[in-house]
Amino acid sequence: MKHVLESVESKFEMFQILNEDGKIVNKDDMPDLSDEELKELMKRMVYTRILDQRSIALNRQGRLGFYAPTAGQEASQLGSQFALEQEDFLLPGYRDVPQLIWQGLPLYQAFLFSRGHFHGNQMPENVHALSPQIIIGAQYVQAAGVGLGLRMRGKKNVAVTYTGDGGTSQGDFYEGLNFAGAFNANVIFIVQNNGFAISVPREKQTKAKTLAQKAVAAGIEGIQVDGMDVLAVYAATKDARERAINGEGPTMIETLTYRYGPHTMAGDDPTRYRSADLDTEWEKKDPLVRFRKFLESKKLWSEEEENEVIEKAKEEIKEAIKQADKYPKQKVTDLIEHMYEELPVNLQEQMEEYKEKESK
Repeated sequence: MKHVLESVESKFEMFQILNEDGKIVNKDDMPDLSDEELKELMKRMVYTRILDQRSIALNRQGRLGFYAPTAGQEASQLGSQFALEQEDFLLPGYRDVPQLIWQGLPLYQAFLFSRGHFHGNQMPENVHALSPQIIIGAQYVQAAGVGLGLRMRGKKNVAVTYTGDGGTSQGDFYEGLNFAGAFNANVIFIVQNNGFAISVPREKQTKAKTLAQKAVAAGIEGIQVDGMDVLAVYAATKDARERAINGEGPTMIETLTYRYGPHTMAGDDPTRYRSADLDTEWEKKDPLVRFRKFLESKKLWSEEEENEVIEKAKEEIKEAIKQADKYPKQKVTDLIEHMYEELPVNLQEQMEEYKEKESK
């Protein structure tokens, strides 16, 4: 008799369209993207890789505060965001600033967010998103609520949220999935499985063979995707979005990916828990290299075009950090003012006290 667990786990095979050599292995699931859209995806991934490199350098110079490196996860992050509409609602984790930027958050505000400035958390009117969540997994509960609100208002839009493999060990993860499934909310849950929750390997997070199978208990769709394959991530997210807006319920997507750098720039040393051989193995799957090979085979990409994107990224990053530097410094009264819609009495007293100090 075949065990139930074995039967369930056997259904979650990794979905892939491009292999490591940039060859199409699944023609039937190739997304309907124009040549210009394919090139735009590549431009965004190259730009984001440069942004990551520059952000790390700025952090080391003391010009940025909190920063979680993103190199290696570009296909997972940007392939999913590329499948969204402007009116969809984004609920990112702290490593998901690139999705916010491509959804419309100005780059200088992303830098202010890193510095802990309140303006970095103020989304422009056309950007439907919450600030990057620092509490692990909390955004999953919030996404379930936003997704339910979208469904109840009859909106043909979705809430999309992200966490890492470590986030699936949090109670909020299960509560969010269960609530969204029970109420058929318009939600896409994305788990970016980069193999390590800071230093804890995925194998010590759960005995489950895949993270995607955790969707089964919530009664929602689950799929495991090659997170280094931008086309597979895009196709899976696009399909999940269509299912949600058509009333077919939420989807949980597990993307198998890798972060090349440390968990954050706050003192983490990945060499203490990851081997050089493992790094090399994943670098062979690099999402930029893979997609570059694919585009070059279609005569859609060149070294010259890539260099143009690199130079543009460097220039825009330089201007954005200058803009962040010029933005008015945050004051204590700013923090108090933005804490509540209506200040309680004790904070009203503190506000008056600090206003007097700041005026001197």
